[in-house]
Amino acid sequence: MGREAVCLARMGRQKSEGKALLETAEVIFRGDFRAKVPFQAITALAVKGPALTLTWAEGTLALELRAAEAAKWAEKIRNPPSRLDKLGVKATTTVALVGALEPSFVDEVTARAARVNHKLGGGAVNVIFLAAESSADLERLPALKKHIVSDGAIWVVRRKGNADVTEMGVMAKGKTAGLVDVKVAAFSPTHTAAKFVIPVARR
Repeated sequence: MGREAVCLARMGRQKSEGKALLETAEVIFRGDFRAKVPFQAITALAVKGPALTLTWAEGTLALELRAAEAAKWAEKIRNPPSRLDKLGVKATTTVALVGALEPSFVDEVTARAARVNHKLGGGAVNVIFLAAESSADLERLPALKKHIVSDGAIWVVRRKGNADVTEMGVMAKGKTAGLVDVKVAAFSPTHTAAKFVIPVARR
């Protein structure tokens, strides 16, 4: 989500000025003390004026934000974006799936997207998802670029900790293919995804 604020935080007897970050699935505070509150672990959430209070198994964290900001943070915590929201798949999006993507993701995309191709061909698409299980899969990027619309995207999905497909390796192969990386997103507990697009000057 990318929201952040410099604020006063309280947790138990601890009190500190610091930076609060509203991430996709957790709230993080960094100051004289640190706290990380996963959305799924929150048992109580309250907003009172500028104060946002989060309770979970490790305690209660109170953040002194601006009143309007506290309400916005609470809304995003209660209604976090879905995986497809984060990946930019809408009802009007055309998609191509390349490689062994997890079945639950295939079902999600099929249920939402306007069209899903399970093989390349049949016209350019808005988004391609490439499952990169080995470095050899990254060699497909130059060819895949030809199958997206000019302002389309290729998401490279890789397993975390895969020594053969590292973040630096993915970035390097994308650059070699004439693409630019613009975003990294959590794909699942085991996988991460990097988004590549054609540079604006080359569209």
